[in-house]
Amino acid sequence: MNPEQADLILIEQRAAVLYLTLNGGENGNALTTPMCVALAEALESVNGRADIHCVVLRGSGRHFCTGGNVKDMQKGEDLMQGSTEDVLDGLRRYLHRITLAMQAIEVPIIAAINGSAIGAGLDLAMMCDLRVAVTGARLAESFLRLGLISGIGGAWFLTRAVGLAKAMEMTLTSQFHSAEEALQMGLINRVVEAEALDATVEQLATTIASAPPKALRLAKRLVRQAASSDLPQALETAGSVQAILLCGAEHKAAVSAFLASSR
Repeated sequence: MNPEQADLILIEQRAAVLYLTLNGGENGNALTTPMCVALAEALESVNGRADIHCVVLRGSGRHFCTGGNVKDMQKGEDLMQGSTEDVLDGLRRYLHRITLAMQAIEVPIIAAINGSAIGAGLDLAMMCDLRVAVTGARLAESFLRLGLISGIGGAWFLTRAVGLAKAMEMTLTSQFHSAEEALQMGLINRVVEAEALDATVEQLATTIASAPPKALRLAKRLVRQAASSDLPQALETAGSVQAILLCGAEHKAAVSAFLASSR
């Protein structure tokens, strides 16, 4: 990571939980090229770490992530410069790299939405497995306001989170939604007061990270695969995974620990 990127992602580990903080607060944690590279590199390092059982993604300052930098768009800078082919190549090299890195992470990821999650910022939150937002947070799939669509995969994630009809409405209206509205439509998991966000997310992450690590990774994989499988496929996959776990030492140790704690 070069000096331009070094401070854009703050990395902290607490026990088995890795905290990644977008640190571009002055520009709303916008996904500039340096920010994209820094975030992708941090995400790509997770699977090689057996000591990490959960990841928390959060933003510094007043926002989670406000998406692309509109001033850069106006000036034709950053990802929005050059020919159509140049822009497509930039999207693949930077934004798509983040999407693929997020999808490849084996452990659960929690988005701590401390403020606005707009455009690609909302899409980034949608890539996480769980989302906790503060009261007062604003969320929007707002690309059409700028004559754009989501180039980072937002349509794929949004339809799976809220269904086709609601995803279509959010996309076509570019409407801003409160955290409470987002909770009702299934876009996020929990809404908390701002002062409770850190403690709530830490407790959730610690609980998740305490699960047997192999079973935890396989459970996440199973749920994701089940979302796009028919029932026979889901049963076959579940049976294969369960057989692996039932024959493993991790399961036996967990059963012994459970029985010992029940005495």
